[in-house]
Amino acid sequence: MDSQTKTEPMRVLVTGGSGLVGKAIEHVVKQEGGCLEGEQWTFLSSKEANLVDLQQTRAVFEKYRPTHVIHLAAKVGGLYLHMKENLHFLRDNLRINDNVLQTSHERGVTKVVSCLSSCIFPDKTTYPIDESMIHNGPPHDSNFGYSHAKRMIDIQNRGYFAQHGRRYTAVIPTNVYGPYDNFNFENGHVLSALMHKTYAAKKEGTPLQVWGSGTPRRQFIYSLDVARLFLWVLREYDEIDPIILSGESNIVCVCVCFDTSKSDGQMKKTASNAKLRRYLPDFTFTPLSEGIKKTCDWFVNNYDIART
Repeated sequence: MDSQTKTEPMRVLVTGGSGLVGKAIEHVVKQEGGCLEGEQWTFLSSKEANLVDLQQTRAVFEKYRPTHVIHLAAKVGGLYLHMKENLHFLRDNLRINDNVLQTSHERGVTKVVSCLSSCIFPDKTTYPIDESMIHNGPPHDSNFGYSHAKRMIDIQNRGYFAQHGRRYTAVIPTNVYGPYDNFNFENGHVLSALMHKTYAAKKEGTPLQVWGSGTPRRQFIYSLDVARLFLWVLREYDEIDPIILSGESNIVCVCVCFDTSKSDGQMKKTASNAKLRRYLPDFTFTPLSEGIKKTCDWFVNNYDIART
């Protein structure tokens, strides 16, 4: 990578640049000194290019001529939207990922770092899950379309390396939360949707009702921590095999009223960060309580522009 930087500036294209993780990376790059001298960063939104379309994908790569890509773009949703539209999530994400990876290969992109999801792990497995266990069984039925499409990125990365020597890799964050998340009641991720429900219940003086039984366990990681780790992976991580990004925190929801007629989704998907810790033993994760407070403050102060 050093030789690449010496011969020409590193031009980084971030797909999905207006989403939760994209905005966090933009913050780290522009406000935390994450942009090194000579680097050029472009944060791409779906308004500029529909990456489901191959021609639009090729056109945006021609425009920005990236040497490196952080691939975040995806068709995403909450548990209940996934359950209703598994086929749409499968087909759209397969197209997006193939378009981005193949166009990156065709244009000689040095490195691609894609974002997977902890939902790709097998539903029936042993714990904690590590990077070697991704393909050891089917994912949970609730979001099998999205999960299988994300798994295929790992297969493609291995193929591009085996056949073309491309150093394309991926990260697997646990549940990401933070500013710019989707706070929609139905389609948002669990923590952001809970924040919005709590905000609304307090404002309206009504009981807080949560979908599901309240028994599933989840790990969370603050979006700015993910962003800082993405930059490390882009610059320093040389493996093709993916790496799990996970902090130390788990949370169990305790609230006033549970709607047990709604699905819980996968009950548990505890992932190990042992591999990450071997590389970065001293990385400091944002404590869950601090990250939640920062996210809640952002949501309240930016309610008019938040995705609700």
